[in-house]
Amino acid sequence: MTIPLQTSRPAQAPVERPEGGAPDAPVLDLVHLSAQSLGDRNLELELLQLFDRQSEQILLRLDSGLALGERRWVRDLCHTLKGSARAVGAGHVAAAAEIYGEALLSPAGEAELDVHRAALVARVREVRAKIADLLKDA
Repeated sequence: MTIPLQTSRPAQAPVERPEGGAPDAPVLDLVHLSAQSLGDRNLELELLQLFDRQSEQILLRLDSGLALGERRWVRDLCHTLKGSARAVGAGHVAAAAEIYGEALLSPAGEAELDVHRAALVARVREVRAKIADLLKDA
């Protein structure tokens, strides 16, 4: 399977902070992914599969009872997710993870944290759906 490249976009489009990414940024920046893998399609697929599994595990951990009241632990999960998302070109996920992670270290109330968490979950689900579409023909 050949993953289509978005050659009209720069390899590392800037990601704005409001609401987890630049509005015109793709769900997955495939040009960035290709640069990260040096154009190796098999490695691209492997990275996408790895991110898919890891992001699923992180969402499960966020939903676990362990996450309740453990802001530093959840922030560490956000930091891990942010790095993984950046590696595969999921800028919206990286930005949402960073925003949620920063909010966890602030005096933010539970309602505000819930908003940031919901935004992160939505972004992860969006990317995982895109990955599923890309991998179904692989």
